[in-house]
Amino acid sequence: MVRRSTLGRDFRRLWSAYAVSAAGSAVGMGALPLIALLALDSSAFQVSVLAALSAVASGVIALPLGACIEHQYKRPVMITADLVRCAVLASVPVAMALDRLTFTQLCVVGVLQTAASVAHDAASGAHLKALVLPEHRLRANSLFETTNWITVSAGPPVGGLLIGALGAAATLVVDALSFLGSALGIRRIGQPEPTPPKRSAISHLGRDIAAGWQYLLRHPGLRPLFFNALLFGGSIMMTSPLMAVLMLDDLGLAPWQYGLALGLPCLGGVLGSRLTPLLTRRFGQRRILLLSGVARTLWTVLLPLAPSGALGVCVIVAADFGLLFSAGVFGPSFTTYRMAATPDVLMSRVGTSWSVGSKACQAVFMIAGGLIAAAAGVRGALFIAGLLCVASALLLPWRKAGISTVLVPAPTTEATPSPATGSSSA
Repeated sequence: MVRRSTLGRDFRRLWSAYAVSAAGSAVGMGALPLIALLALDSSAFQVSVLAALSAVASGVIALPLGACIEHQYKRPVMITADLVRCAVLASVPVAMALDRLTFTQLCVVGVLQTAASVAHDAASGAHLKALVLPEHRLRANSLFETTNWITVSAGPPVGGLLIGALGAAATLVVDALSFLGSALGIRRIGQPEPTPPKRSAISHLGRDIAAGWQYLLRHPGLRPLFFNALLFGGSIMMTSPLMAVLMLDDLGLAPWQYGLALGLPCLGGVLGSRLTPLLTRRFGQRRILLLSGVARTLWTVLLPLAPSGALGVCVIVAADFGLLFSAGVFGPSFTTYRMAATPDVLMSRVGTSWSVGSKACQAVFMIAGGLIAAAAGVRGALFIAGLLCVASALLLPWRKAGISTVLVPAPTTEATPSPATGSSSA
């Protein structure tokens, strides 16, 4: 059996690779819809379609990938996904330089980028679980979450400055290069990977895909958290393209101000994620999941109330800070719980099922947001999204038995842990 490391040199290499790609993605945050708005003069509905189409089409591509990734070494998958994201993002500034950019190309780039992200995340979750001992996972996930929020705090203002100085294409160049850096960083990890689970001679792609979904939907803790994530994530993503329209059109913000309004609240996520291990030790995993899960739903109803001028920016920043602080606490605790609750042989499939389900639901919400905005205005759509976000708290696992690491039998042709035997990591 391959020895698994603590938070040592190889973890630091993985963490550094993640930090590079997260920083680039933060600089390029919102670049595709911004380019659609500024370079192609797209409507609010088209911006919503761009985001929704990326989620749906990438899900169709990524869903069978989860079953295939399960039986592959994870680092080559992660490196390939990074290189794909580098190539497709770089194609946009090239097309802009040649004056050949179209809305169709932006849609294709969004689809391929999102599909590669799903594949990367499916592999990286299983890879991190194999690399880090169970007692160190909360700390590891907290460090990843903190890194994410730090980069998202600093990245959008930097991206706004780049857009103001060099145009929106400059942020995509940075984002593309960051994925190249991530691939090189992952390549430097020296610890051998554990042998991936063997595909059964009687396995079938459809059954392999279904195994991840069925395990997820039968688990007493993961199931309510999954449906909570669908409604919460859908509501948040419904607001995402609409907030770009609200801030750039209704409030008349400059691109650098838009980036600042996106970036500053992420300091709340930094603070929340750093406090997660301490809060979990003090209050327990279940209480932290529930309290932070409720707290993160209470802020979006303030967004449509933002007035014009500096006060409106302050309202948006304050609401997003509260939301992201709560989400920063929730994220590492939830990720650590999902790792413990999922057997090793299903990690990639459960992760892919979760990602694809979430992105498909988000696509529906974003399309609905565009339609509602066309009928009731951007602020009306944002208010409805806020109410739906608050309602997602009702779907948290309020039954005490829900938050546990119990493993349920998985309907698959492979040998999987049963409730009696558990898994090697739970």
